[in-house]
Amino acid sequence: MDSLNIFNELSELVMVRINSCSDVAHPNSWMERRQLKDYDLWCVQEGQIEIRIQEEVYFASEGDVILFTPKVAYTATALSPRCKFIFTHFDLGLGEHHRILDNFQLAGIINNTLVEEEARLFMDTYNHYKRSTPMSGIRLKGCLTILIAKILERYSLKQYRGDFAYYPANQKLNKDLVKLQPVFDFIHEHLYQTIRVKDVAEIAGMSEKYFISYFKQALGLTPGRYIYQLKMNRARELLYIKRYSIQQIASMLGYPDPYSFSKAFRKYYNVPPSKFVW
Repeated sequence: MDSLNIFNELSELVMVRINSCSDVAHPNSWMERRQLKDYDLWCVQEGQIEIRIQEEVYFASEGDVILFTPKVAYTATALSPRCKFIFTHFDLGLGEHHRILDNFQLAGIINNTLVEEEARLFMDTYNHYKRSTPMSGIRLKGCLTILIAKILERYSLKQYRGDFAYYPANQKLNKDLVKLQPVFDFIHEHLYQTIRVKDVAEIAGMSEKYFISYFKQALGLTPGRYIYQLKMNRARELLYIKRYSIQQIASMLGYPDPYSFSKAFRKYYNVPPSKFVW
């Protein structure tokens, strides 16, 4: 299983928060040096921009998207008579992990051909947001989520990899997920069984206590919560098919009896499985 699949499996726990969003135009004399506290995404509308990070130089043109991660210092300069872009400061978290994107090498310049439709949708929605059109704030958040999802999709398909300097701290986070890959695979392959945290801790080569802490730090939720989430996702899919009885679904997901399954399902969805699909 690709570690990026966690965004699909745990989509209900993904939180995107826009801290600020605006547009700015600069003459060719513009130069900016900054180190950001949150994620920052620029949609270039006009001109060309040079980005310097340490000793490396990168170039972005109209239609490109630039993604910065927190704590990375950069210098930006206009290379054309005028440059204009929409900038969005945002946070993206998964469970209690508020810097989940740091696990992946995403920071860099995304060519417009990779996200053309999603970037255009975001910029069009921003124009409504700028005019305070009703519900445009919700739409802007949705379009930002779509744009980020597209970048993650391109990354997953190995069609994009961020070029900005990749720091050891980020590499450690990425290694955390890589080390958990056998655990993810085991859980997916044995979702029809009762899965004990103690057993998956052994697969990771850790004590149960340390494994729970390690897993939560890497993913933002406990391994028990992760297993529960996957079982409830699968239960929902099986109920929508309308091919299996509640007793069969309980057995297919490793619950000892229909009552235990129904109790777990109701706790998650606030409705018993018998009334989930009309």
